[in-house]
Amino acid sequence: MLSGRILTPGGWVTGSIAFDQRIRQITPGSADGKLTILPGFVDLHVHGAGGVDIMRGGDAGATVAREHARYGTTSLLGTTMTAHLPDIRRALAGLAGVVAQRPSRGARMLGVHLEGPFISIHRLGAQPPDVMPATLELVQELNAIAPIRVLTMAPEVEGHLALIPQLAAMGMRVQVGHSAGDYETGVAALRAGAAGFTHLFNGMTGMDHYKPGIVDAALAHAEYAEIIPDLQHVHPGAIRAALRAIPRAYGITDATAATGMPDGEYGLGSQRVYKCMGCVRLATGSLAGSVLTMDQALRNFVGMGLELAEASNRLSLYPADYLGETERGRLAPGTWADIVVLDQDLKPVTVFVEGEAIL
Repeated sequence: MLSGRILTPGGWVTGSIAFDQRIRQITPGSADGKLTILPGFVDLHVHGAGGVDIMRGGDAGATVAREHARYGTTSLLGTTMTAHLPDIRRALAGLAGVVAQRPSRGARMLGVHLEGPFISIHRLGAQPPDVMPATLELVQELNAIAPIRVLTMAPEVEGHLALIPQLAAMGMRVQVGHSAGDYETGVAALRAGAAGFTHLFNGMTGMDHYKPGIVDAALAHAEYAEIIPDLQHVHPGAIRAALRAIPRAYGITDATAATGMPDGEYGLGSQRVYKCMGCVRLATGSLAGSVLTMDQALRNFVGMGLELAEASNRLSLYPADYLGETERGRLAPGTWADIVVLDQDLKPVTVFVEGEAIL
């Protein structure tokens, strides 16, 4: 049992929360006024942490799940990079075991976010150039290794628009990302069944009032979109504009192996990246993922002026709903006991994943 100020689907409750693996009861009453109890964070875009990159395969996913749990993330998607197919298959094989069995003292791995290789050669960002067009047969093969919950693709690539309805029918959330497409292509992707946008503003054609791009399609039509609130990938003003335009835009970390580690050189797929001054860059100086954690994302949102409840929803409720995970991302009787307890500085003091104490 915990007591404090508790965020429930119906709003704030001051009182206690009783749980085992699942939440059993939330009772109003007296409580420790210094503690805030939120749903555990749900991060749908995670490449690594603790010096380990998801593309390494093997037990990398377990290490990443444990590292992010320390910062209040209770469920996540292991996210791939564009790479040669044998390397992608190896990464997925490693993730499959973590999806099947949650590592002790780690976050729940809900599945895979396949960020590459079905992207535009013209909007690689920090991805290597090993792109290829998607086919239904290839996606089915990869999905059989580990469950793909989110798939990023550039809709302007030949054959991709026609493929979107088939992937959506398989239960995947298709996202527009790393795309050189125009506004019309972005709208066409949404009409075909695409559900969101990958790290909005980054790796896509931007806003232009004469020649609108993918960002404009998202702002005008999307219900959901990822955004990286590390205050380096996107200016706070642009973040506020996106949150106003896209009702259920949600935060992700895009975290790399450098997360939780000292400055230095790390791997990101087949590439080397460098952590310095709170960010990660390629040797060219381009941003390459982040070292953001979800608790810091919460503090950044609040620092931008969001109410704490909205900041929490954009890091827990909305990403959970996006995946159809109705028993995560919220604190209510019967849901999983995925809980983060914060002090007055909004820093985690206790984290529970499915009732297991992490901190």
